[in-house]
Amino acid sequence: MVGIYEHLSTSNIIFIMATNTKFWYLENFILFSCLSKDEMGDLAQKTTMRNCSRDKFIYFPDEPSRNIYFLKEGRVKIGSYSEDGKEIIKTILQPGEIFGELSITGEEKRNDFAQAIDDNVMICVMNMKDMEELMEKNTKLGMRLTKLIGFRLRKVERRLESLIFKDARTRIVDLIKDMATEDSKMVGTETLIMNNLTHQDMAKLTATSRQTVTTVLNELREKNLIYFDRKRILIRDIGKLI
Repeated sequence: MVGIYEHLSTSNIIFIMATNTKFWYLENFILFSCLSKDEMGDLAQKTTMRNCSRDKFIYFPDEPSRNIYFLKEGRVKIGSYSEDGKEIIKTILQPGEIFGELSITGEEKRNDFAQAIDDNVMICVMNMKDMEELMEKNTKLGMRLTKLIGFRLRKVERRLESLIFKDARTRIVDLIKDMATEDSKMVGTETLIMNNLTHQDMAKLTATSRQTVTTVLNELREKNLIYFDRKRILIRDIGKLI
């Protein structure tokens, strides 16, 4: 090693490089754009990076709510189980999102589970007490987290209303529209969603069956409203998707 590393031990070099890597990851979260460089450095030192393989659980229901998580790479699903053991998917998180944040509101035990659904999921983990101290020092961060929690609750409310008042087909169409709103890009006049959800995942998100999802998607394709394969959904005209 040369330059700034030439007088350091191997262990110190590894520590500095790891801290810099965490700093770079955390700096790319919009949530933390209100932090100063010193606060970002403090944040990086108080977080731990963790890699999770596909299907690995990050936490389970009834576990103590001690940490908050920042998702850097891959996807994580948040869900719960019904009394008969049926899995219910509440949401699927994309890179740049946080989870486990309800411990801020006083949640003592987890009500849901978090599970990696990609092969190489990378998360940053922070103790909730450290996060609370940072929020006390930076009121803007506290406001942003409060808004985030409020947004998540409104999203859950909309899903609940959809489950109660809308039929299966409409729920599936609404899910596609939500996916377009949250993570898509325009290709001419069409909307491209890079989709890694299976039909079974979509069924669990809409409280329908895999067969129903397949039927609805095929119907939409036959009407030339969408095109889809295993990795993407292309919406021809989102205004006409009903």
